Parts: sequence; structure tokens; C-alpha cells
Amino acid sequence: MDDNNFFSIDRLVEFGMSMQIARQMVGSMNLQLQQMYVPGSVQTMPQVAPATYYVALEGKPVGPLNESEVSRMIYNKQIAKDTLCWMPGMKEWKPVEQVPQVLRIVALTPPPIQQP
Repeated sequence: MDDNNFFSIDRLVEFGMSMQIARQMVGSMNLQLQQMYVPGSVQTMPQVAPATYYVALEGKPVGPLNESEVSRMIYNKQIAKDTLCWMPGMKEWKPVEQVPQVLRIVALTPPPIQQP
């Protein structure tokens, strides 16, 4: 067989490899499209596990706490800016003022009502 013949073994191997690469690319693209969230589509947005917090009160760890519990403790002044806090993924305990996730809760917690 000559090299210009479509049915030469080299051309068949090349064609087979090209088809397999194309099949892998299509599979990878389909997987990415299935995992993508498109606003306004029928699919629901992926759920994120709620954050878990721990605080140190009187030298003892308290937790796990969810955001509403942390907010309540901030409102009741049980948690201050120098209260130590830890959450999964942190290497060590840090003051609340150095933990952005908790500072967001502080910003969203209304201040106590001042009595006249």
C-alpha cells in the first residue's frame, strides 16, 4: 500500500487516535457543562455546607456554632473582638477581629437597642 491510500495502516491508526482524543474532549466538556450553574436555569444552585465556628470562652472551647448562634453571642456581648475563634481549615485559634468570616457576621448583627 502507498502512503496516499486512505486505507493504509498509518492512516487508520491516525484516524483511530483522533477519534479517541475527540471522544475524551467531548466527555470532559460535557462533565464541565453539567457541573456549571447557569442563573435562571431549571437546575438548582449547588448547596454549600454551613460554616462551623468555635470560640474560646473563659479558656474553654465552645462549639460547634452556626452563624445564628455566633450572631446571638455577639449581640449578647459574649463574643468580643479579642475573643479567640477557630473554624475548620484554620491552623490555630485567632482573635475574632482577624477572622473575615466572623467579621462578616459582626457586620450583619444589629447593635443592641439603647434604652432611654
